[in-house]
Amino acid sequence: MQTLRLLFFFTLLTATMPVLSGIFYSKNEAMELAFGKDAQVEVQSLFPDEQQTASIEQQAKVKLGSGMLTFYVGKQQDKILGYAAIESITVRTKPETLLIVLTPEGELRNVTTLAFHEPPEYQPPERWFEQLYKKPLADMEFNKGIDGISGATLSARADLDSVRKIMAIYQVMIKNQATH
Repeated sequence: MQTLRLLFFFTLLTATMPVLSGIFYSKNEAMELAFGKDAQVEVQSLFPDEQQTASIEQQAKVKLGSGMLTFYVGKQQDKILGYAAIESITVRTKPETLLIVLTPEGELRNVTTLAFHEPPEYQPPERWFEQLYKKPLADMEFNKGIDGISGATLSARADLDSVRKIMAIYQVMIKNQATH
């Protein structure tokens, strides 16, 4: 009887405890979210030179951080469906991973949180990202019609920085390749 009471108490306790972190999607699931189940996904490794790095950082208003960038190109019957990047960042002290999906023309189509290890109340909801969709890179700022999130300010800033960075990489390194 005592064991049963302890089991009941433990079950009750763990059922009400918040989950402090989580991995929501695997890389394969992320590619399916980005491009659909039947798409072929190609990996595109990019190595920006100093001039490209400076241009990306100027447009994105953030430091690039790495000399190698990876984009995923979704295709169906040789038609480009879009581009995606998996961006991992530190929000406060713990990591967050986003899937940032662009249209073939470089517009922001979707952002999905793949993993978030900060407390859940700091995570921007999916509807917050919707205000960013189809906005030009130049308008990706809080003082240009993008609302912050009370209680999740650092997350929203980090996420916006990530989106700007991916869009700037597209502008500098992919857009010109796609037109040639």
